[in-house]
Amino acid sequence: MKAIKMVEGIYRVGANIENGDMFEGMWPIPNGVSLNCYLVKGEKTALIDLVRDWDGAPLTIKEQLESIHVSFKKIDYLVLNHLEPDHTGWLRDFIYENPGIEIITTKKGAALAKAFSGLTDNIRVVVSGDTLDLGKGKEFVFYEIPNVHWPETMATFEKNSKILFSCDAFGSYGSIGSAVFDDELSQEDHEFFYKEALRYYANIVSTFSSFVLKAIDKLKDLDIKMIAPSHGIIWRENPGKVVSLYKDFASYMDGPAEAEITVIWGSMYGHTEQVLNSVVKGIRSENIPVHIHRVPDEDVSWALADAWKSTGLVFGMPTYEYKMFPPIVYALDVFGIKHVWNKKVFRFGSWGWSGGAQKDFEARTEKLRWDFIDPVEWNGYADEEVHKLAFGRGKELAILVKETASKKAD
Repeated sequence: MKAIKMVEGIYRVGANIENGDMFEGMWPIPNGVSLNCYLVKGEKTALIDLVRDWDGAPLTIKEQLESIHVSFKKIDYLVLNHLEPDHTGWLRDFIYENPGIEIITTKKGAALAKAFSGLTDNIRVVVSGDTLDLGKGKEFVFYEIPNVHWPETMATFEKNSKILFSCDAFGSYGSIGSAVFDDELSQEDHEFFYKEALRYYANIVSTFSSFVLKAIDKLKDLDIKMIAPSHGIIWRENPGKVVSLYKDFASYMDGPAEAEITVIWGSMYGHTEQVLNSVVKGIRSENIPVHIHRVPDEDVSWALADAWKSTGLVFGMPTYEYKMFPPIVYALDVFGIKHVWNKKVFRFGSWGWSGGAQKDFEARTEKLRWDFIDPVEWNGYADEEVHKLAFGRGKELAILVKETASKKAD
């Protein structure tokens, strides 16, 4: 694969990670993920962001640079928008090949370059508004966007082409082929990248949603013609679309989100599972979209993505040794870390020789700003009355979700 020309003198060089590893060591990426770097050529040459030695990425980058007659040794500047190791894991080896290169990053980025790679020399610290003139009409302006999603993060804006190099902001999971621009993709491709952008956001960025909104506000006056993230497609035809998506995603933290309900459930011997369909039927009687995820059969990554954009949540689980079913505990722990806040919530589940799940559930969710409707619990086998009650609670939640989500439109 060759470097892909974006405009005169600016190229995308990147690699796909498709070896089955988890992203951040915990998030499944069955459709891979791209690592995007960008080469900008003026009188001086700059590389924006790097990679780690992951699934052959450094060699792939090297071959693409050679396709435009650039070697690592010919690069004058390395702009590090973000120091997370998926973008900098190969930094020490890169410096070995080009010991004289100047690194451009923020103050906190410089500290991380030292911590991760032992680098202290040839580092220029920049703040918002600082510039770097490469000559031949190529000039960078840097904007600090802290906590999107690490505290050292910045974005780089090229003034002539009006391209925003946004690093992890506006990114997504998913490998990309020769078609890297939004206007080259089919509707099916766009739907795929929407889902992977949502899952990426919920998995990676959601905790810092308030900072995402601050960053969008900080960059709002730029005349952006193209957005080039470090993961995912490049937005050339409609860069405002991905900004709007991220603004929506960030707004879900404080709510309301979409008029949808996500069900996360687990069952030991089928007694809780028996009632699942009654709950779902109650929800669907109000024509509300419902997403259903079973744990631990399915990784929580997908449940988190749907839960993030849903106004309503349902948890189905039995009591397990006076507490909740452990796979649900893990899901709730993740939801807490990722700030899945301000939801309308219902819980159902069976118990055998002792109850306790509901008390545990209430204690573990007390800081999540959730509003609850009455739970449905039963001992052993669910009789007809339990099914009727579960149907009614599902319907009740759906009505509440519709009423709450309608405020978003208002």
